[in-house]
Amino acid sequence: MTGATAASARLERRTSAIVALCRAGLDADALRSGVLSRLRTIVPVDAAFFATVDPMTLLFTSAVAEDPLGTATPLFLENEFGRPDVNKFTALARARHPVSSLDLATGGNRAASPRYREVMAPLGLGDELRAALMVGDHCWGVLCLHRQDSPTGFSTDELRLIDRLAPHLAEGLRQALGSAARGTRGPSPSADSPAPGIVVLDSDYTVVSMSPEAEQWLSDLPDDLWPGASELPVPVHAVAARLTAAEQRSWDCAPPSAVRLRGRSGRWLSMHATRLQDPTGPRIGIVIQAVPPAELGSLLLSAQGLTQAQIRVAALILKGRSTHEIVAELHISGNTVQEHLTAIFDKVGVRSRRELVAAVLADNTHPS
Repeated sequence: MTGATAASARLERRTSAIVALCRAGLDADALRSGVLSRLRTIVPVDAAFFATVDPMTLLFTSAVAEDPLGTATPLFLENEFGRPDVNKFTALARARHPVSSLDLATGGNRAASPRYREVMAPLGLGDELRAALMVGDHCWGVLCLHRQDSPTGFSTDELRLIDRLAPHLAEGLRQALGSAARGTRGPSPSADSPAPGIVVLDSDYTVVSMSPEAEQWLSDLPDDLWPGASELPVPVHAVAARLTAAEQRSWDCAPPSAVRLRGRSGRWLSMHATRLQDPTGPRIGIVIQAVPPAELGSLLLSAQGLTQAQIRVAALILKGRSTHEIVAELHISGNTVQEHLTAIFDKVGVRSRRELVAAVLADNTHPS
C-alpha cells in the first residue's frame, strides 16, 4: 500500500468513526465533545464553536465556545444578528451547500469581512469554516471552525469533508433532542414552573431590571450558555440582538425574536424580545416563560423526523381534531390522513392517538 493510499484509508476510517458517533444516540453535549476530538485528527482546528439552535429561529439554545472564542461571544452575536457579513448561519441554512469558509466567501480578502476585522483578527484568528447543520429544511445546529491567523486557510478538500459530515452531525443533534424529549418527564408548567418573568435591557444590552420570576428561569439555564459572570446568557443576548437588527433593517417579514430551549430541570422555556416604551430611553424587554404545550409539541415532532405534512396532521391531533375535521381543515383525503398517521405513529414509536398525545405532550409537561 502506497503512502497516499494508506492516508486515504486512514481518513476514511476516521470519517466513518465520526458518522458512527452521530448514530450512537448520544446527548448533544457528548456528541459535540466526541465529534470535535475526532474531527481534530483529520482537520487542523485551533478553536471551535458548536451550537444547537431552535430550528424555527436559528437562535442558539446551547453552545460550546472554545478559547479564545468564549471571551468574544457578545461580539460574535452582535455581528451575527446585527450587521451584514459573509457566511451568516441564516444564509448558509438557505444555501444549496450550507458549508463555506471566510477565504472562499471573500475571495481571500479576509479584511472585507467586518467579523474578521473587528472580532477574529484581534483574537489572532484567520480563516473560518462555517456549516449550518441541516436535516431537510430544518437546521438543528451550527459549526464554526477557526485557524490561527496565517495565509493558509481551509482547503477545498477540508470544505468537502465538512460538507459530507454536516448532514450526519445534524441528524445526531436532531436525535439528541428527540431522545431527550422522549426521556423527559418534566415538571408541569402550571404547577411547578415559575410564572412568566421579564428582563429589561437598555440600548447596549445592559440589564436595567429583572423580575424574581426571570431570575428563577435564568437560574435553570445550562452553564454553557453563560459566557461570563458579567455577560448576558447567550439566548438573552441573541433574542435582543435579533430584535434590534429587525428594527434597524425594517424587515417586512422579520424572523421571530424568540427562542425555545430546555433547562437543566427538564423544563422547556421560551424567551421573546419586545420593544418597551420608556421616557428615559430605548428599552428591550425579554419575556421568559414556559413553552406552551402546543408549541412544544411542534418542536418535538420536528425532532422525531416528521415531514411538514406529517407535522400539520400531528399538530391537529394534539388539538383533539377528528379525522373528519383534519380532512376539512387541510383539504386532504381521509386516506391521506391515515397514511400520515401510520408514518407518525411509526416515527414516534406509538400505536394510537392517545399514545401520541402522551408521548409528545404529557411526558414533557407533567410531573412523574
